Amino acid sequence: MNMLQAILLGVLQGVSEFIPISSSGHLVVARHLMGLGEIPVLFDVILHIATLIVIVIVFRERITRIVISLLRWVTRRADQSDATDLRLALLVAIATLLTAAIGLGIAELNLARFPKLVSGLFIVTGGILVISRYLDGHLTYDQLGTRHALITGVAQGLAVLPGISRSGITITAALASGIDRSRAGEFSFLISVPAVLGALVLTLRDLGELRGVVGIPELAAGFVASLVVGAVSLLLLLQLIRGGKLYLFAFYLVPLGIAGLVFF
Repeated sequence: MNMLQAILLGVLQGVSEFIPISSSGHLVVARHLMGLGEIPVLFDVILHIATLIVIVIVFRERITRIVISLLRWVTRRADQSDATDLRLALLVAIATLLTAAIGLGIAELNLARFPKLVSGLFIVTGGILVISRYLDGHLTYDQLGTRHALITGVAQGLAVLPGISRSGITITAALASGIDRSRAGEFSFLISVPAVLGALVLTLRDLGELRGVVGIPELAAGFVASLVVGAVSLLLLLQLIRGGKLYLFAFYLVPLGIAGLVFF
């Protein structure tokens, strides 16, 4: 992997991890176009760490409140002011368990080997984004229950399918369950944190396969590109969620999917 490829893949990860066009699906396409074969495991880990850092920074206030509330609960000092954040922590945990149960099963299938399938799932994601245009919940965090965590957890598990956008399907699922737009976006990324951390831990088992494949400069370039572009992409996405504009990406995904079905 050369420097240009590393930067391009970092930019692609930064955009597609947040903008609802499927990062896994686009990496499959990029691999074929660049002739890279499998993306080196360490490089993939570095890119995901970069976008995870973006999520933690953007939602630092909410994440900090959840962590503090959990610590207060563990030390038996929690009071009514911690109720909302403790509820959120529980809902994130429920969604994560469901995501793991579904996602691990799908991951074993290694469906990224089938670019035509990925192309078809791009079209499915486009349809999901169109549906999101007609959904507009009103529920706040105080009104959420197990049902909302189950719905979004299932959606996140299905997002392991390459070509299905994690942000797109989970935000749409949250809206469909009745959560309002701003909280649907935030909740989607809150449940992504433990999911991404879990995936990274599993991926670390394969680090031994990478010696000599990617140099330090390429790793650094990919990391910085993913971090900077990811921050811009996430802030843009949050504006689009509030404006109900996610459907616009269907005009990109559907033609892309059709082209993939024709050419792969």
